Order: sequence, then structure tokens, then C-alpha cells
Amino acid sequence: MKIAGLDIGGANTDLAVVDFDENGNIKDIETGFEYLPMWRDKEELSQVLIDLLGSEMSDIQAVGVCMTAELVDAYQTKNEGVLDIACKVRDTFNLPIGFVGLNGLINYNQLQKNLSQVAAANWIATSRLAAKINPNCIMIDTGSTTTDIIPVKNGIECAKGRSDLQRLQTGELVYTGTLRTNVATIMDKVPLDDSWVRVASELFAISADAHLLVGNITLNDYNCETPDGADKSRKDCMRRISRIICSDLDILNSRNIMDISEFIVEKQVEQVSLALMEVSLMNEIFNVVTTGLGMNVIGAAACELVDIPWVSMDELISKEDCIVAPAVGTAVLMEEYLRLKY
Repeated sequence: MKIAGLDIGGANTDLAVVDFDENGNIKDIETGFEYLPMWRDKEELSQVLIDLLGSEMSDIQAVGVCMTAELVDAYQTKNEGVLDIACKVRDTFNLPIGFVGLNGLINYNQLQKNLSQVAAANWIATSRLAAKINPNCIMIDTGSTTTDIIPVKNGIECAKGRSDLQRLQTGELVYTGTLRTNVATIMDKVPLDDSWVRVASELFAISADAHLLVGNITLNDYNCETPDGADKSRKDCMRRISRIICSDLDILNSRNIMDISEFIVEKQVEQVSLALMEVSLMNEIFNVVTTGLGMNVIGAAACELVDIPWVSMDELISKEDCIVAPAVGTAVLMEEYLRLKY
């Protein structure tokens, strides 16, 4: 049985087509993603889903969906966003469809009565995969925009927060990621030679610029828009980083810019490590499973900073599949849902 798992985010829509055997074991995984800024192009969602599936469209037998795009400012409320996204998915596929909610998979009729349960619940799906590696762990999933830090006990996620708001309070959500984070939100000062300089609170550069310069990501990984609409070359990234202290390449040298970029990454890792310690102490769990685009450069680095042992999710799925782990986990939940139902 082939099941499509979809993770519909505000900036990226991720796909995992998972082929299961009759016992529910994974035989094969095919993944893909498309940059789709939902705040601007939400009406293109249906076509993007069709394009992503391509020739697999005729082979899939069910669709599982998780989402975080309901938060984009094209919607007045998150409930409005959940319903609109669910409607678009329902109208795209003439197949069984399940939506990831806080208490597991639900169908479209149940979703209409429980809209808030589906908002930003993709971590439910990802933690299911982490539990397969270690039934008692903390999962750190660092994507392009956010980092989920989810405790798992006895194979079941046990997050104290049940919404983004609550998880921001508990440390189980850190709004920082590998690509799209405005670097001005990461720190208020950066080093320059022997001094410190306050940063400009403008969207001059994003975390992808710093991570590319220090070698944490490749040009292919940098799959979002740039703040200035320019290219993604090293020179362009350096120019954007220089702007955060109201400078340019005529004023700063390459060593200055590399020092600033390294500091940005260090402070981002520190932010995640502080939240990790909060969640770890709260739950008395002291081992981690990392996943996502930033699973090594942010998630694992945060663990090492506070001396907590970690393994990456590529012990279970490939490194490439880890980048779209919520989509893979959603397909797994959908297969289990169908197997129990039928």
C-alpha cells in the first residue's frame, strides 16, 4: 500500500510517498517538497500537490495530512486556515484522507468539529518516528523555520503544551530554524574586531545566509526566498549579513562577516540548548533523537553544548527523508489508522 504523507507549511509543502507491506512495515520512501509561500499563493496549493505527486498520483491509496500553514497572515484566524487547507486537500484527492490532530488521525467530518486540534500538530507525527528509535527520549526537529522539542515516554509523546502558544511557554517550541529566521531575532549584538555592535532590527538577513557561509547547508538546501530578492551566492549572503550592522562589503572584510556568521549560529544553538534543558529537566529525560534539516548543525550541536547524548533519525530513515520527517510520520500514522479501521 502506498500512502502520501503531506506536511503543509507556511513556506514549504513536503511530501513523502511511503510504500508499506501488508504488516505495515516500510518498504520504500519517496520524498519531495515545493516552496509555496502560503501567505501569498495559497490558491495554488491544490496544483502544487498534484505536481508534487506527479506519476505517483495514480498509485497512492490514501493521503495523510499535517499542517502549520494555518498561521500565515493570509488567514484571519488559525481555524479559518485549518478549514481552508483541509478543503483544498479534500477537493484535490478522491481518496481516504486523514488529518493529524493532537489525539491522532481524524477524518474531514471530525476535523470540522475540532479545528484547533489540527493546527500545527505536525510534531505529533514526527514524534511517532522518534519513538521507534527510542521510546523514552526528547525529539528535536529543526526545520527551516522552527524547532520542536518534544518529550516521548513509553513510546508516546507527552508534550505539556498542546498548542503553539503553550509550547512557546514550555520550551517545547523555539521559533528558530535553519533557513527562514530573521537573524535580528537571534541576538542583539555581534562581535566586530575587539568590540560589540548592536544589530539593526530589520529583515536584512536570514539564518540561511549564516548557515551557508559557515558551511552548514548547501546552495540546494537554501530553498526559500532571500530577504532582498537577490541571489544566494556567498557574496550575496555576505552582503546581507553585513547589512545587519548597517554596513556593506566596502566597510567590512570577509573575516568580519565570517565572525558575525559564526556568532549567529552559536547563539541560535544556544537558544535551542536552553529550551532543551528546560524540557529535559521538566520530564527527567536525558537523551535526544534529532531530525530535520538542522538535525546536526542545530539539534545535535545544542545537545553537545549541554552534554546530552543524541542520535539522529537517520538511524531509521535516510538523511534526506529526515528533512521531511513530519510527512513521513504522517504517512505512518495514516497506515496505522487504516489498518485499525479496516
